[in-house]
Amino acid sequence: MNSTSTLNESQGKAARVTGFTLLFGMAIVVFANYGISFRLIVPGNAVETARNIMAHETLFRANIACNLIYMLNVLVLISSLYVILKPVDQNLVLVATFSRLIYALMWGFSALKMLGVLRLLGNDVYLPVFNTDQLQALARMNLGSSYDAYYVGLPFWGLASAVCSYLWFKSRYIPKGLAAFGIISSVWCVFCAFAFLVFPHYAAVVNASWFDVPMVIFELTLGLWLLIKGFSPSGSAVPNAATN
Repeated sequence: MNSTSTLNESQGKAARVTGFTLLFGMAIVVFANYGISFRLIVPGNAVETARNIMAHETLFRANIACNLIYMLNVLVLISSLYVILKPVDQNLVLVATFSRLIYALMWGFSALKMLGVLRLLGNDVYLPVFNTDQLQALARMNLGSSYDAYYVGLPFWGLASAVCSYLWFKSRYIPKGLAAFGIISSVWCVFCAFAFLVFPHYAAVVNASWFDVPMVIFELTLGLWLLIKGFSPSGSAVPNAATN
């Protein structure tokens, strides 16, 4: 078996892994948000939120586990994308790799802040120096910080997706129309993420859910495509000089 056929076989396996991780990651996020977070968190009410968390501590801890599982899933995704897209342009795929790694680390930071919520609402010996209202307010602030981490990581996710979409487009491993949609939706996400970080009221102009929804649709479609169709090694990708 020559090096080209070996490369195509490795890329084919990586394509299936990429498709699975894209879909599995979305399933984890949907379960964590709609199955757990939205059930426990009462907007604008730190007291009820604290009561819900302590009444369903195991469920809240399951949310923390979901964050860590998602982070590990992203690390697997990074590896599989690197295998597929390295022959197209190694330098660019490294940019995407490090960007998505930063995004993954934000999920670990979010899990850490959520553990801090449980500590504040727990029975540690030093907690009585604060009154209950203060502890509940601090817990809600920690919880808010865990969600802020997502918006810090969002531009890096968008950048990684934009670079990978360009490489998909260049390689012709997937339909060019799908890759073009990935570029547009990812650039839109990066723009919205930075606009929101600089101008917090931007979310009143563009609903925050629309920052990443187009990119999510792209990645879901890409995941299904790679699982069902795989990738086409007959594309015109030529290894970049940096890979030689």
